Amino acid sequence: MTSHIWDYDKKAVQKSKTGKKMLLERLINFGIYRTDKKKIRLRDVKRYWYDLALEPKRRRVLSFFLWGK
Repeated sequence: MTSHIWDYDKKAVQKSKTGKKMLLERLINFGIYRTDKKKIRLRDVKRYWYDLALEPKRRRVLSFFLWGK
């Protein structure tokens, strides 16, 4: 399932499991700006790892950083 979140209420989206997953995918795939002062939680990445739709090269690099494989 692929869906795009462009115009959304962040608090409402974060209440559901699929919303959290989509926001996490967006942060990983499109990045975080320096002005956001926000970090991606490692626990959330590990929790949703097998459900995340990530770019293949990005997934490989993150896998190396997370598990050393």
